[in-house]
Amino acid sequence: MAARTKARKRAIDVLYEADLRGADPIELLRERVADPSPPVPDHAVRLVEGVAAHAERIDELIGRHASGWTLERLPDVDRAILRMAVFELLWADDVPDAVVIDEAVELAKTLSTDESPAYVNGVLGAILDAEVPTSS
Repeated sequence: MAARTKARKRAIDVLYEADLRGADPIELLRERVADPSPPVPDHAVRLVEGVAAHAERIDELIGRHASGWTLERLPDVDRAILRMAVFELLWADDVPDAVVIDEAVELAKTLSTDESPAYVNGVLGAILDAEVPTSS
């Protein structure tokens, strides 16, 4: 498994746990970094911090583009995957959009329901179409 893929998985773990516990993801991240077993990669720290910094905008975008579902009704792990991927799509310029979406879909295949990969792909595609300008 590639280093960034592992980092994304670790970020999902922190975001998912924080959401379930109603905890601050930054505080939970600090706990995980302080007890480095397993270690928290730098990219995972960047992802969790980015999601926390842009949480309101990320949730607004997911809510707007998650057709048929409210943010609260999404499966918890899908919500964590989508939050992380939206941050990467919109604020991490060093990661190609196609890679972000592919990685999110693969995480959904591994961690969530049979329907989740297609749903995650659709929501991220809609956000990408609406929010990222195309070059002509």
